[in-house]
Amino acid sequence: MNMEQSKIPQATAKRLPLYYRFLNNLNQQGKNRVSSKELSEAVKVDSATIRRDFSYFGALGKKGYGYNVEYLLGFFRSTLDQHETTEVALIGVGNLGTAFLNYSFLKNNNIRITKGFDANPEKAGTNIGGVPIYHIDELHEKLEGIRVAILTVPATEAESITEKLVNEGIEGILNFTPARISVPEHIRVHHIDLAVELQSLVYFLKHYPLDSKKK
Repeated sequence: MNMEQSKIPQATAKRLPLYYRFLNNLNQQGKNRVSSKELSEAVKVDSATIRRDFSYFGALGKKGYGYNVEYLLGFFRSTLDQHETTEVALIGVGNLGTAFLNYSFLKNNNIRITKGFDANPEKAGTNIGGVPIYHIDELHEKLEGIRVAILTVPATEAESITEKLVNEGIEGILNFTPARISVPEHIRVHHIDLAVELQSLVYFLKHYPLDSKKK
């Protein structure tokens, strides 16, 4: 998606894959149209936000009719570049990395992990979930053409591995390590710290109970 061209807020951009996944499911079920209320209940985003998100792209629906599923799906497929397959490298083939290798991203989109890298020489030359595994020292030879990497290495190795990825032309990193890695301004990093997310969930359960719990 061309963010400069669309001029949409980043918060909206982050919700687009949610809309796309739900619309894809509806299309597979043979549904022709969907209301903003149905979308809201499915993706857990309020109707007003959905309408505002969609408004950035012009008239995508009609009042009293809702949204045409096939049209919306095609629109977001193009917006999210789903007509192209994006190859991703996985760095760190531990327990979490192995889980990613066994997960089929292609079920819902055109993102595919095509190569894995690990410092353990015993893992080099193996194949997990149909993905070939290489030694981390082979980054220079094997990473060509890949712009996105998932980082699942130990936190102590995150910074040095990130430097190597940047030097090899990686432009986007999904960081699953607790380390807050440093990258040049032209590199985009999304941090996903599972421990922090779990702590946040427990905190909200204790201090911000849902309405059903207040009765």
